[in-house]
Amino acid sequence: MLYHFSEDDSIKIFVPKEKQNRPDFPAVVWAIDEEHEFTYYFPRDCPRIVLRKDEMTTDQQMQLFFNNTTANTIVTVESDWYTRISKQTMFRYSFEDESFELIDKTAGYYISHQVVEPKTVQVYGDLIERLIQKGIELRFTTNLYPLREAILASDFKGFGIHRFNNAKNNISLN
Repeated sequence: MLYHFSEDDSIKIFVPKEKQNRPDFPAVVWAIDEEHEFTYYFPRDCPRIVLRKDEMTTDQQMQLFFNNTTANTIVTVESDWYTRISKQTMFRYSFEDESFELIDKTAGYYISHQVVEPKTVQVYGDLIERLIQKGIELRFTTNLYPLREAILASDFKGFGIHRFNNAKNNISLN
């Protein structure tokens, strides 16, 4: 099964759409696998950075990004989003995977060029509790820019940056 998360509980069919920020990309229906679904336990526009360590994570990367934790996955969001996350209800639509193709294994993204009818829809509340139950460390920070810059300056590959255009403007740390 594959999934699509939405704040809307009334979707009857999913019609392929173009990505607003990628007009060169064809119209598709997006889905995610169960392993990576936690990256959507957030309000749609919530900026967040996901870090996942694996066997390729170096000691230097461990020191930079996973110091003082035993978690394999860390999601960092800006503190201003705490209340919205804690109150948000999401709806998880499930799809059979036959019309989907894997587009990004690291992120667990799948796409379909066809109209897709969901098989079920489930209510997902208590999103912070769901993250904790999955063993994911949730971190809050006043501003995501320092973490983003540290990641981009490194050779670390186990990250995802979501909805960063909604992050606060970069604040000088001097």
